[in-house]
Amino acid sequence: MTGLDSLWLPILLSSVRVFVVSSVIHVLTPWHKGDYPQLPDQDRAQEALRPFAIPPGDYMLPRAQGRAELASPAFVEKLNKGPVMMLTVMPNGPVAMGSSFIGWFLYSVGIGVFAGYVAGRALPPGAHYLQAFRFVGATAFCGYSLALWQMSIWYRRGWLLTIKGTIDGLVYALLTAGVFGWLWPR
Repeated sequence: MTGLDSLWLPILLSSVRVFVVSSVIHVLTPWHKGDYPQLPDQDRAQEALRPFAIPPGDYMLPRAQGRAELASPAFVEKLNKGPVMMLTVMPNGPVAMGSSFIGWFLYSVGIGVFAGYVAGRALPPGAHYLQAFRFVGATAFCGYSLALWQMSIWYRRGWLLTIKGTIDGLVYALLTAGVFGWLWPR
């Protein structure tokens, strides 16, 4: 068994590597460029929604108030007429990238801590590179990727987004695993 306190360096270094590589993937490559296309006539759609002053949050349209309404002919007609959507409303103004970057880095640290904990319970100090790589990589992949799939299964998020996010998660998991394998305590 390897104590989590002896894994602070691979946790932090893998988080920095994931942060840098994810920034390169999202900023310097076209990989995610077309993930979110514009709404048709987005100016008119935005103008139509503005008077509602919808507070930031997640919404479903249409949304039934209960089981009885869900089966009612009036609600079924709303579904058939459309549009049917899941909607995330963000605060007005420029996107606060600073808090998103901090959150993403802390998330990566959290995955490193969790992956280090799992591997540390299974492996002693001095474990071979590939043993640490395998445990940390599998755990980090779960953290970065698997929860994305439920959004496509239940909420109809585009499968292409989910598959791209899963591939990104695999890259991040491999980076994390490589750092842990390299810096596993001797």
